[in-house]
Amino acid sequence: MPVLAMAAEAPSEMRMLLAPDSLAADADVTRGLLDSRLEPVNLRKARQGNQAFWLRLTFESPSSADGILALVVHRGRHFQLRAYPSGSTTPLDVAMTRSLFRGTQDQVFALPQSGAGAQRVYLRVEPTGSGAEELSVTRSTIDAVVDRSARQSRVMAGAFAALMAMSLAAVLIWFVLPDKLFLLYGTLFSLQALYVAYLSGEGFDWAILRIAAPLQQHAWNVPAALSGAAACLFVREIAELRRFSPRVHSIFGGLAIAFVLLAGSNVLDAFGGGGLVADVGNLMFLGTAVFTLVVSFLAWRRGSRAAGWFLVAWFLLETLTIATAVSFLVGDGEPMLLYIGLPLSMVAAAILVALGVADRLREQRRALSEAERRAQLDPLTGVLNRRSIVERLEAACLRAQARGLPIALLFIDLDHFKSINDSHGHLAGDDCLRAVIPPIQAELRQSDVIGRYGGEEFVVILSSADAIAARATAERIVRRVADLVVDSRGASIRLTCSIGVASSDALGVWGEQLIARADAAVYAAKRFGRNQVQSAEQDPAIAATSA
Repeated sequence: MPVLAMAAEAPSEMRMLLAPDSLAADADVTRGLLDSRLEPVNLRKARQGNQAFWLRLTFESPSSADGILALVVHRGRHFQLRAYPSGSTTPLDVAMTRSLFRGTQDQVFALPQSGAGAQRVYLRVEPTGSGAEELSVTRSTIDAVVDRSARQSRVMAGAFAALMAMSLAAVLIWFVLPDKLFLLYGTLFSLQALYVAYLSGEGFDWAILRIAAPLQQHAWNVPAALSGAAACLFVREIAELRRFSPRVHSIFGGLAIAFVLLAGSNVLDAFGGGGLVADVGNLMFLGTAVFTLVVSFLAWRRGSRAAGWFLVAWFLLETLTIATAVSFLVGDGEPMLLYIGLPLSMVAAAILVALGVADRLREQRRALSEAERRAQLDPLTGVLNRRSIVERLEAACLRAQARGLPIALLFIDLDHFKSINDSHGHLAGDDCLRAVIPPIQAELRQSDVIGRYGGEEFVVILSSADAIAARATAERIVRRVADLVVDSRGASIRLTCSIGVASSDALGVWGEQLIARADAAVYAAKRFGRNQVQSAEQDPAIAATSA
């Protein structure tokens, strides 16, 4: 049943006239010929017959008024109106009609300037179907109505544009980075944009969206239900529920299907089932909202920063949505809440969720980078493994050749390592392998790279180093390793190493040929007594070995 609300500038008196007999003309009403049949306003009674009825409105003449006076009738879209000044058969001109929340409209009539007495208007209300059962009457000025309408429209249009722009951006990013989160994000907030556009009524006045005007409440109910489905799919992805809670993941999938069915069930309104659908839908939205908050909170406690962003956004959005619903239940809705709070909360939620998506991608990239880094490292010593050091050597050689610079390679082999394992055990040998890395790295530049080639063998790549610089570095490493004492399992173990040096400027070779020549030089160093450096180009035995 409709509710007649009075606010500031409301009529000082309102009387109701039920549909006069068919022989009575509008002129009979507006001239006051039927005033004797006026009765106190009872809109429930007026709507029982689903017929036209009249309201006689009496306003006290304003002491001062800037601009053209206006009669503002807030109504459901299905109420057709005609307004007449008292005693006139010419209806008032409609100055403007603007759509408002939940399928209502403000129809504004230009009032004539009144004299010193009261101003009386007859309003004919004719129902033409079904819609929002709301009807209220106030008096204002055309300028005030236009100004308020413009402010509200700017906020709504800005929020709609922001939500659609962010949704479109997410879809475009998906083409470059095909993560389903982007598609779900774009779907969720584009549906939210449609929901707020139609719920606010602004969408019914926009060029393309106005095609949904005949749908009335279905124009926002369907996007709301579909956005619920998108939210269910989105939260289970951003919280990684498939991995951490498969059962909850399945529950959200079922809820998404239920929301899709809810969207389709709007057709039941044609058979009188709209009230049941609305009740079920409200319960679903409330239950799912609470469940989503709990799941997001638990995912955040588990360590998901992305779920934390979504938790804040969802809490903000649901708080404003519930507050808006309550404002409709207890009155006509708070304008600041409806036209500023709700749309801006949606934009804020979209931004927060976008941050959550970015955080999720950052975590995924960091995890991937960490996995790639671990795949490149030797787990015992923490330096590059054999495959990675060979790949780095090939890349370093290509860069050096392109720039016309030399490159050198050191092949380091620990002396008598087998006897260390035999005497002190393999765990002590592992301790020695780990302990030898810091002394070697102490002699390297930031651009140099070390890797474990196998067993007790290490390879060092010296970027932009010639044969002389490489040999000098190798000599310093030999001395540092010889000074090293490894305390392991109650034993003090001393180490020495042999190093083979190969450089592109001296040998004219690159890539793995440098490894082969340096490896041959190590064997020469061991033949000559170990704990020393041999350069591939300086030892005749190397050339014979290579041949």
